[in-house]
Amino acid sequence: QVQPVESGGGLVQAGGSLRLSCAASGRTFSNYLMGWFRQAPGKEREFVAAISANGDNEYYPDSVQGRFFISRDNAKNTVYLQMNSLKPEDTAVYYCAARSRTSPTVAGPTDYDYWGQGTQVTVSS
Repeated sequence: QVQPVESGGGLVQAGGSLRLSCAASGRTFSNYLMGWFRQAPGKEREFVAAISANGDNEYYPDSVQGRFFISRDNAKNTVYLQMNSLKPEDTAVYYCAARSRTSPTVAGPTDYDYWGQGTQVTVSS
């Protein structure tokens, strides 16, 4: 099992950048596909990015493609989300998630088994 813990959230102006980190406990971090989701008040949890266990494959929805970049350092048991050109609509609680089982999909909350507590990102206009 892994226990993700997010950090790096905060307040940033529109157009700015922020990097989130997710440190995951456990000795088999490199076996886990890792993902980032976000949830704004009154909205469903939304897929933001995912990265394969070995880091070779990245996945993004159109809403963040070209602005957000996911990466991982398996030696540090950490996954990152670099967020650039932030917009007010990016304001949300951002969650890190993990799974080790095989699945053809990566963009649904039910595709993941372990979740962090979330970190708030607020983008001011």
